[in-house]
Amino acid sequence: MIGEEFILDFFNQFGPFALALLSFTEAIIQPIPPDIMFLPMAYEERDNTSTLLWLWFIVTFASVLGAIVGHTIGKQYGTKLLDRFGKPHHRQRLEFLFEKYGTLGMFIAAVSPLPYKVFGWIAGASNMKLQPFIVAGIFGRGIRFGLEALLIYFYGDVALDAVSWLLDHELLMAIGLLGILAAVLYWFNKKDVSESKIA
Repeated sequence: MIGEEFILDFFNQFGPFALALLSFTEAIIQPIPPDIMFLPMAYEERDNTSTLLWLWFIVTFASVLGAIVGHTIGKQYGTKLLDRFGKPHHRQRLEFLFEKYGTLGMFIAAVSPLPYKVFGWIAGASNMKLQPFIVAGIFGRGIRFGLEALLIYFYGDVALDAVSWLLDHELLMAIGLLGILAAVLYWFNKKDVSESKIA
């Protein structure tokens, strides 16, 4: 990505504060995932459990805080932006999905490499309540970054290489996860239709 190394070099000067800032802004607008900074920092501190836990808390808490800002932006401007850069019927479909599967959808977005910020905007635009949004974010981001930290703690170099490879191929993973999510939603919709016919 153009400018990624420059941005990371700049952020690296500020340690955990930079990790918080990167995680916070990624959940609102910028495209660089905090994992890119979190993973090497976690690797360096893998023998210091308390510091590793502190880094995990920072990256998770900052990401959820950023998502709250993204939710607010979505609530204020999301409908206009989504209609401007997309089609109104696509936005309406997304809003319907959030009304029906909001917390589950946010949890999946928070754990996965799917663009968390976009889901935050859509959640705000569809007036998803803030409390379940925050809960889904805490659990989802906590699990995502926690798994990365645990893998590095137990497996060191091997885990760092494996997670880095996954991040390098996150677009393919995102497409696969979207396909799985679409299949699950289709199954739930089909089940609801079948149950309504029986009733």
